[in-house]
Amino acid sequence: MGLRDDLIDLRRDLHRHPEIGLDLPRTQRKVLAALEGLPLEVTTGTALSSVTAVLRGGRRGGADSPAVLLRGDMDALPVTELADVPFASAVPGAMHACGHDLHTAGLVGAAHLLAGRRDELAGDVVFMFQPGEEGCNGAGLMIDEGVLDAAGSTVVAAYGLHVLATDFPRGVFACRPGALMSAAAGLYVRVVGAGGHGSAPHDARDPIPAACEMVTALQTMVGRRFSPFEPVVLTVGEFHAGTLRNVIPDEAVFSATVRTFSAAAAEQIARDSVRLCEGIAAAHGLRAEVRFEPEYPVTVNDDTEAAFVASTVRDVFGADRFQHMEHPDPGSEDFSRVLQRVPGAYLFLGAAGGDDHTVMPNNHSPRAVFDDSVLHDGAVLLAELARRRLTPEPGA
Repeated sequence: MGLRDDLIDLRRDLHRHPEIGLDLPRTQRKVLAALEGLPLEVTTGTALSSVTAVLRGGRRGGADSPAVLLRGDMDALPVTELADVPFASAVPGAMHACGHDLHTAGLVGAAHLLAGRRDELAGDVVFMFQPGEEGCNGAGLMIDEGVLDAAGSTVVAAYGLHVLATDFPRGVFACRPGALMSAAAGLYVRVVGAGGHGSAPHDARDPIPAACEMVTALQTMVGRRFSPFEPVVLTVGEFHAGTLRNVIPDEAVFSATVRTFSAAAAEQIARDSVRLCEGIAAAHGLRAEVRFEPEYPVTVNDDTEAAFVASTVRDVFGADRFQHMEHPDPGSEDFSRVLQRVPGAYLFLGAAGGDDHTVMPNNHSPRAVFDDSVLHDGAVLLAELARRRLTPEPGA
């Protein structure tokens, strides 16, 4: 059985047995088994079930040799799968709805490809198998545990890719310099009033109208306080209040996700959203407890590394397999923490499970389908990025 088939088998096994969060014991065991026999220095995490593997290049010059990092995230989502595939999740309430099973298998493939060409490498490769990307700060924890210095010195560059079920045709890579993905933050609001009978609202302090006013005012604020050339997204995804239609509750709570693409916008909306909610509550004679919690920073590609990614894709696969992204993506990614510390680039790979990617369910959908035929190409690109970054030019 060839590497292509091995990677597909691994991906489908991971898809059928998804694990969520920072503790992925079965996934970790499968990764370790898939790497067995390769000339790697392997360690596992303490605060999370990560796998870090170091490949020493055959042409390395000693302790000061450069190292490059390749990353693949491993965790699934708390989603019940509705996709009609023969290897659908066997775990109720868990699904690889974001394609991390492809990321994991693809990084295993890159490790195999590079191990076969280690004699060409004038440096080392760090393979970062990461749990907990979906809101658990797995990248931050792995950084704290030393993944960037796993080869003995800080990596000189870092690369990763993310499959998409829509947005790009199957097999097309996409990237851009600068901001690639947004920063993410959470806005949490508790409006405290005084409950009472629905027939006598004047004898109570109803928190629901004030909370509804806040939701509307937050949307207005985004459109009126920020330049149309400074993208800001604020979406209220939770709203809870009351138990019966004729009872005024003591409180109403809601929360929102906030996406920004610059530090200035993040700072402004953190300040203004809290002030707005507190002010509306006070105007109604109520109290608002408001928290704004930053989560992931903006994912920023180094200009030189993004150009290197684009040229490598065009050289290896052809110009028609690369698409320059005019605008960043409003999703967020904790690989941003890696790119805050070392130069590198993150990119996307179209993996639509149908011929027309524009009509396919998106990432995070319970009906999302990813075509694992792209696995080998993703592995080849990651391996080639590391090889070229570590291989001196002829005559150098």
